[in-house]
Amino acid sequence: MSQYFHIHPDNPQPRLVNQAVDYLNKGSVIVYPTDSGYALGCRLEEKNAMERICRIRQLDGNHNFTLMCRDLSELSTYAQVDNSAFRLLKNNTPGNYTFILKATKEVPRRLMNDKRKTIGLRVPSNPVALALLERLNEPMMSTSLMLSGNDFTESDPEEIQYSIGKLVDLIIDGGTLGQQPTTVIDLTSDAPVVVREGVGDTSPFQ
Repeated sequence: MSQYFHIHPDNPQPRLVNQAVDYLNKGSVIVYPTDSGYALGCRLEEKNAMERICRIRQLDGNHNFTLMCRDLSELSTYAQVDNSAFRLLKNNTPGNYTFILKATKEVPRRLMNDKRKTIGLRVPSNPVALALLERLNEPMMSTSLMLSGNDFTESDPEEIQYSIGKLVDLIIDGGTLGQQPTTVIDLTSDAPVVVREGVGDTSPFQ
């Protein structure tokens, strides 16, 4: 079974955050809390960990993986963004959104949508997620933890341990969360497109 850490949802314990990042640095797959339910995460260059995540989620090449970033400072390395898109990003991060952007050549091909060469980008406001990203000092490859057949994100870490505890290396318990996924906004064309309506308010993009 996976390791199981209780990390305080508002004041994450640095010792446990450091240990969780040690798992990531060893190529592990972790479950961690976000603004919109739990997510699966691993380091960008860990191909084997990403393949494990694909098996857990039963994903194909059309899926937009998400770069979970602590802020927008890493944006230009991984995504192509014009001025109007950047303003929308700046005004709505951190928050409950995943933005689909055109990927740069810095993004490993396996992380892109096969057909469109796009990548998802997200800046969370969850204190545990932000503490992990700050300590990791780079974006994390991530995808919402939505099990096969479900259209909601997993919200209860104890249930997650029961269902996929043997498939991941670490589960971070940051409390019971909401089940609604992020709102997905496509910023790859002239006008923003709401791809999925979730917990984030869509009015800034109408």
